[in-house]
Amino acid sequence: MNKTLKFTTIAITSILCSATVAFAADEYNVSTGTTTAGVPLGLHGVDAVALSTLNAVAEGDAAYTVVNDGVAYYFASAESARLFKAAPEKYAPQYGGYCAFAVALGKKLDGDPKYADIVDGKLYLFVNAEIFEKYKRDSKRTLTKAAKKWPSIQHKAVADL
Repeated sequence: MNKTLKFTTIAITSILCSATVAFAADEYNVSTGTTTAGVPLGLHGVDAVALSTLNAVAEGDAAYTVVNDGVAYYFASAESARLFKAAPEKYAPQYGGYCAFAVALGKKLDGDPKYADIVDGKLYLFVNAEIFEKYKRDSKRTLTKAAKKWPSIQHKAVADL
Protein backbone atom coordinates (compact mmCIF):
# COMPACT_ATOMS: atom_id res chain seq x y z
CA MET A 1 0.00 0.00 0.00
CA ASN A 2 1.50 3.37 -0.94
CA LYS A 3 1.97 6.07 1.71
CA THR A 4 -0.74 8.39 0.33
CA LEU A 5 -3.39 5.66 0.31
CA LYS A 6 -2.37 4.51 3.79
CA PHE A 7 -2.55 8.09 5.13
CA THR A 8 -5.96 8.64 3.50
CA THR A 9 -7.31 5.41 4.97
CA ILE A 10 -6.09 6.37 8.45
CA ALA A 11 -7.53 9.89 8.12
CA ILE A 12 -10.96 8.64 7.03
CA THR A 13 -11.04 6.05 9.82
CA SER A 14 -10.16 8.74 12.38
CA ILE A 15 -12.90 11.06 11.11
CA LEU A 16 -15.50 8.28 11.23
CA CYS A 17 -14.49 7.30 14.77
CA SER A 18 -14.65 10.95 15.88
CA ALA A 19 -18.09 11.32 14.32
CA THR A 20 -19.34 8.29 16.23
CA VAL A 21 -18.06 9.72 19.52
CA ALA A 22 -19.58 13.14 18.76
CA PHE A 23 -22.89 11.50 17.84
CA ALA A 24 -22.86 9.49 21.07
CA ALA A 25 -22.18 12.64 23.07
CA ASP A 26 -25.38 14.25 21.72
CA GLU A 27 -27.61 11.18 21.81
CA TYR A 28 -26.47 9.91 25.18
CA ASN A 29 -25.71 11.48 28.51
CA VAL A 30 -22.03 10.62 28.75
CA SER A 31 -19.41 11.52 31.31
CA THR A 32 -16.81 14.13 30.48
CA GLY A 33 -13.75 12.46 29.02
CA THR A 34 -13.58 8.98 27.63
CA THR A 35 -12.72 5.47 28.66
CA THR A 36 -9.28 4.05 27.99
CA ALA A 37 -10.63 2.79 24.66
CA GLY A 38 -11.47 6.39 23.66
CA VAL A 39 -15.22 5.82 23.94
CA PRO A 40 -17.45 8.08 26.08
CA LEU A 41 -18.68 6.56 29.34
CA GLY A 42 -22.41 6.21 29.93
CA LEU A 43 -24.43 6.01 33.12
CA HIS A 44 -21.58 7.53 35.17
CA GLY A 45 -19.90 4.13 35.24
CA VAL A 46 -22.75 2.54 37.20
CA ASP A 47 -23.83 -1.04 36.42
CA ALA A 48 -26.96 -0.68 34.23
CA VAL A 49 -28.15 -4.22 34.94
CA ALA A 50 -28.09 -3.78 38.73
CA LEU A 51 -29.76 -0.38 38.40
CA SER A 52 -32.50 -1.46 36.00
CA THR A 53 -33.38 -4.72 37.72
CA LEU A 54 -32.72 -4.03 41.40
CA ASN A 55 -32.77 -0.22 41.44
CA ALA A 56 -29.37 -0.58 43.12
CA VAL A 57 -26.42 1.70 42.41
CA ALA A 58 -23.46 -0.63 41.90
CA GLU A 59 -20.22 0.92 40.68
CA GLY A 60 -19.04 -0.69 37.48
CA ASP A 61 -15.50 -1.82 36.78
CA ALA A 62 -13.63 -1.03 33.56
CA ALA A 63 -12.64 -4.70 33.44
CA TYR A 64 -16.28 -5.43 32.54
CA THR A 65 -16.92 -2.93 29.74
CA VAL A 66 -19.49 -3.26 26.99
CA VAL A 67 -19.64 -0.72 24.17
CA ASN A 68 -23.12 -0.20 22.77
CA ASP A 69 -24.02 2.37 20.11
CA GLY A 70 -20.79 4.31 20.65
CA VAL A 71 -21.11 4.44 24.46
CA ALA A 72 -19.11 2.40 26.97
CA TYR A 73 -20.88 0.94 29.99
CA TYR A 74 -19.10 -0.50 33.02
CA PHE A 75 -20.46 -3.42 35.01
CA ALA A 76 -19.82 -4.82 38.47
CA SER A 77 -19.50 -8.38 37.16
CA ALA A 78 -18.97 -10.44 34.04
CA GLU A 79 -22.54 -11.72 34.39
CA SER A 80 -24.01 -8.19 34.33
CA ALA A 81 -21.89 -7.37 31.28
CA ARG A 82 -23.08 -10.54 29.54
CA LEU A 83 -26.75 -9.77 30.26
CA PHE A 84 -26.40 -6.21 28.97
CA LYS A 85 -24.55 -7.28 25.84
CA ALA A 86 -27.30 -9.81 25.05
CA ALA A 87 -30.13 -7.25 25.42
CA PRO A 88 -28.94 -3.64 25.86
CA GLU A 89 -32.41 -2.21 25.16
CA LYS A 90 -33.67 -4.07 28.25
CA TYR A 91 -31.16 -2.45 30.62
CA ALA A 92 -30.04 0.88 29.14
CA PRO A 93 -31.67 4.01 30.58
CA GLN A 94 -34.42 5.68 28.60
CA TYR A 95 -33.69 8.95 26.78
CA GLY A 96 -30.00 8.13 26.54
CA GLY A 97 -29.63 8.54 30.29
CA TYR A 98 -30.88 12.12 30.38
CA CYS A 99 -33.29 13.20 33.11
CA ALA A 100 -36.81 12.10 32.14
CA PHE A 101 -38.39 15.10 33.88
CA ALA A 102 -36.19 17.49 31.89
CA VAL A 103 -36.98 15.62 28.66
CA ALA A 104 -40.68 16.22 29.38
CA LEU A 105 -39.81 19.94 29.42
CA GLY A 106 -37.82 19.71 26.18
CA LYS A 107 -34.36 19.75 27.82
CA LYS A 108 -31.43 17.39 28.15
CA LEU A 109 -30.10 17.45 31.69
CA ASP A 110 -27.83 14.97 33.43
CA GLY A 111 -29.56 11.88 34.73
CA ASP A 112 -28.12 10.76 38.05
CA PRO A 113 -28.28 7.00 38.77
CA LYS A 114 -28.97 7.78 42.44
CA TYR A 115 -32.40 9.06 41.36
CA ALA A 116 -33.89 6.31 39.25
CA ASP A 117 -37.26 4.70 38.70
CA ILE A 118 -38.20 1.51 36.91
CA VAL A 119 -41.59 1.64 35.19
CA ASP A 120 -42.86 -1.24 33.07
CA GLY A 121 -39.34 -2.66 32.99
CA LYS A 122 -37.79 0.58 31.73
CA LEU A 123 -35.16 2.61 33.58
CA TYR A 124 -35.66 6.36 33.97
CA LEU A 125 -33.13 8.73 35.54
CA PHE A 126 -33.58 12.14 37.17
CA VAL A 127 -31.22 15.03 37.78
CA ASN A 128 -31.54 15.34 41.59
CA ALA A 129 -33.67 14.56 44.66
CA GLU A 130 -35.92 17.61 44.26
CA ILE A 131 -36.81 16.80 40.65
CA PHE A 132 -37.26 13.13 41.52
CA GLU A 133 -39.81 14.09 44.19
CA LYS A 134 -41.66 16.32 41.68
CA TYR A 135 -41.72 13.42 39.23
CA LYS A 136 -43.17 11.04 41.83
CA ARG A 137 -46.16 13.34 42.38
CA ASP A 138 -47.37 12.69 38.83
CA SER A 139 -45.05 10.11 37.29
CA LYS A 140 -47.45 8.87 34.64
CA ARG A 141 -48.04 12.37 33.24
CA THR A 142 -44.32 13.17 33.26
CA LEU A 143 -43.40 9.98 31.40
CA THR A 144 -46.20 10.53 28.86
CA LYS A 145 -44.94 14.07 28.19
CA ALA A 146 -41.33 12.86 27.96
CA ALA A 147 -42.25 10.16 25.43
CA LYS A 148 -43.97 12.77 23.26
CA LYS A 149 -41.16 15.33 23.57
CA TRP A 150 -38.14 13.02 23.10
CA PRO A 151 -38.39 12.66 19.28
CA SER A 152 -38.17 16.44 18.84
CA ILE A 153 -35.03 16.82 21.00
CA GLN A 154 -33.33 13.43 20.62
CA HIS A 155 -30.96 14.47 17.83
CA LYS A 156 -30.20 17.94 19.17
CA ALA A 157 -27.03 18.78 21.05
CA VAL A 158 -27.42 19.90 24.65
CA ALA A 159 -26.04 23.32 23.69
CA ASP A 160 -28.80 23.72 21.08
CA LEU A 161 -31.66 23.33 23.57
